Amino acid sequence: MGTRQGQTPYTYDFAKEYLKQQMQNPAFKQSFLNEKARLDIEYQLEELKQDIAVCKPANELIGKIDQIERFIQQV
Repeated sequence: MGTRQGQTPYTYDFAKEYLKQQMQNPAFKQSFLNEKARLDIEYQLEELKQDIAVCKPANELIGKIDQIERFIQQV
């Protein structure tokens, strides 16, 4: 059983069970998935910015842009 620093196994299990219960609510589930997608896109864009800042090759940058586009189409 994995726990994060500062969490007891009980806290982790409780949070996991609570999330599982909340995901049964369609409105919560949709909001949760929307926020997760937003954060995933934000992270990918930040990585892309860093790659541009260090002048990575154009083909790598285009590859990352293609990945972001595919991700957006899936969500």
